[in-house]
Amino acid sequence: MEQVRKWFLENRRSFPWREGVSAYLVLVSEVMLQQTRASVVIDYFNRWMKRFPTIEMLSQATESEVIKLWEGLGYYSRARNLLEIAKEIVSQYDGRIPDTLAELLRLKGIGDYTAGAILAFGFHKKSVALDGNVTRVVSRLVAFEKDAKKHANELRQIVYDLLPDREPHIVMEGLIELGATICAKNPLCNLCPLKENCIAYKKGIATTFPILPQRKPITELFRLVGCISFQNEYLVKQGEKGKIMASLFEFPYIDCEKDLILSCSQKKLEQLLEIQLKLIAPLQREKHHFTRYRAHLFPFHFEVSSKREILGYRWVKKNLLNTLPFSSGHKKVLTQL
Repeated sequence: MEQVRKWFLENRRSFPWREGVSAYLVLVSEVMLQQTRASVVIDYFNRWMKRFPTIEMLSQATESEVIKLWEGLGYYSRARNLLEIAKEIVSQYDGRIPDTLAELLRLKGIGDYTAGAILAFGFHKKSVALDGNVTRVVSRLVAFEKDAKKHANELRQIVYDLLPDREPHIVMEGLIELGATICAKNPLCNLCPLKENCIAYKKGIATTFPILPQRKPITELFRLVGCISFQNEYLVKQGEKGKIMASLFEFPYIDCEKDLILSCSQKKLEQLLEIQLKLIAPLQREKHHFTRYRAHLFPFHFEVSSKREILGYRWVKKNLLNTLPFSSGHKKVLTQL
C-alpha cells in the first residue's frame, strides 16, 4: 500500500476537516459527509464549527438551533443524532469521545463506517472505514465477485489486511480519496497507483465492480403548495417527531396525481384547512429530493380575509420565517415570497 500512501500525500484535496484533526472534528465531518458530496459539506462544516467549536457547546444547543444550522443539507436525522451523541458523550464520558469500537457503536446514529473513521482519523488507530469509495477500490482490486453489501465484513477484513501497521490512517484516507477521485463509477485507471495490482483492471472488467443489490426506484410526488397569508403573517406547519420532515417547517400542501395538478384545486386546500382563500398569484415550480422521493412542488400565493387558529398549523410573521428551519423544497418556495 506504499503506492497509495505516496499518491495520497501528493494528491490529497484540501478540506477544512483535514486541518487540525480531532475526534470531534472527524465525528462532525463524517456525519455530514454521509450521503452528501464533500464540496457541498464545506460551508456547512465551517458554519457548524464556528457555532459549535467543541462538543460541550454542541451538547448545550437546542434541537431547533441544530436543525436550522443543518437546513438544506438533508437527512436531518443526522443532525438530531449529532446532538444526542454530544449530550451522551458529555454526560457519560466527561466530554471525551470514546476510542473503542464497542463504545462508539453504542452511540445513536454511529455505524461501522463512522466508528471506523473516528478511530482511524481521530485517533490514528488501525481501523477500517468502509464507505462506497473504498468498496469500489477494493472490489476492483481483488475482483470481489460477491454482493458487496451482504459481504461487507469480508471486504472490511480485506481492507484491514491491506493497512500498514505504521500510520495506517494515511493509507485508509488514501483509499477513500482514490475512490472519490480516480476509482469512481467510470474509473480513470491509467491514473491509478494500484493499476499494476488491480485484477479487474488487468482483466478489463473494472466497471463491473462492485456488485451491488438493485436500488429501489425513485417515487415521484406532485404537490399543490399553499403560501397562505393574512396581512404580514403566513400559515406554516412543523413536521412531527418520527416523520421524515420532523422539526422542519413547510407550507400547507396537498398530494395530487401527475396529470391532475390543476384539478387538485384551491377548493381542496380550503376543505383541508376549513378556510376560504383568495388566489393572489401562482409561483414558480420547485423540486425537492429526499430519501427515495422526488417531489414536484406547485406553489400558489393565497390570502385570507380573517385569521383563525387551525389545528396543527401556526401563523408566523413574514420577517421571522427565515429564522425557522424549512425543508429544502419549501425553503425554495419561501425565497419567492
